[in-house]
Amino acid sequence: MIGLWDTTGNEVVKALAAERRSAGGVASGLALTLVAVVEERKVREAEAAATIAAAAHPCRLLIVVRSDLEASRSRLDAEIVVGGRLGPAEAVVMRMYGRLALHAESVVMPLLAPDVPVVTWWHQEPPGVIANDFLGVVADRRITDAALAADPVAALRQRANDYAPGDTDLTWTRITLWRTLVAGAFDTTDERVTGATIVAPPSDPTAALMKGWLKSRLGIEPVWEPTDRSPRMHSVQLECANGDCVTVTRDENTALFSRTGQEDRYMPLPKRPVGDELAEELRRLDPDQIYGEALGAMAGLSGMEQKPPARVHVWKDPAQAARAGDTSGAMAGPGGTAA
Repeated sequence: MIGLWDTTGNEVVKALAAERRSAGGVASGLALTLVAVVEERKVREAEAAATIAAAAHPCRLLIVVRSDLEASRSRLDAEIVVGGRLGPAEAVVMRMYGRLALHAESVVMPLLAPDVPVVTWWHQEPPGVIANDFLGVVADRRITDAALAADPVAALRQRANDYAPGDTDLTWTRITLWRTLVAGAFDTTDERVTGATIVAPPSDPTAALMKGWLKSRLGIEPVWEPTDRSPRMHSVQLECANGDCVTVTRDENTALFSRTGQEDRYMPLPKRPVGDELAEELRRLDPDQIYGEALGAMAGLSGMEQKPPARVHVWKDPAQAARAGDTSGAMAGPGGTAA
């Protein structure tokens, strides 16, 4: 590991190149650049998750920690790790202070691995408008996590309002196993689904997105039944035209699969670590049309896939907005950039 304190972006680039040569790294072996925007208290969590993801997708990991935006002096501290505790990842952890934190791209852009896709992942409360963050504008894929917001369901609706092809949210990844179990029930039948009931806490974003997925795929209006029996989605029940019912009920790390006229079965439904969820999202670098349709159905929006994939950077100074009491604080930036 190399530590650089009160340094410059140019010094970080040179130190990374030297460390790669020392470790025998080869740029052509990288599948992507993963830019992680992280709060200071979540840096170790992000590193642990990226280590799991990098085992399946060798990447250059650039962790950006923005701190103390109103500091009188800009400063950059960086840690460079090639291999070591982060496995096959090439990692640079950058802590930015003062006005530099508002222009993180000036340090990040020269560090992007050549000729590979860029994925930006926010391991913190997701931005209200991704175009306000240049690190999201330059990315081919953008991964948020609505569960980290104060109001996860509202944050998911904002993701729909701000959607562009290439966006995704880890809420979607968390219902992959649920969707697999529900869809698998109809491998051997053509019965039409006439209704659905989801039992989940009222603040559970996975239930909101499950409702949107069922609505977009089946053309029905699922019923969301609030409950306090579980902190997560408890069950999904589908009613068929012939009177049969299919129910998937969570029981700790397993799911009880019930279907009219068949014996009950238990199937695995574990709560996966963030690293596994991240690795799943990194498997595809093209827009996820099914996610877009489910997100749109959840929020009552249509034409999600027709939205332009490119964003234009809209400059926002959160420090200035806070001082002025303005919640928007956004204006077209000088030389607004399209991705």
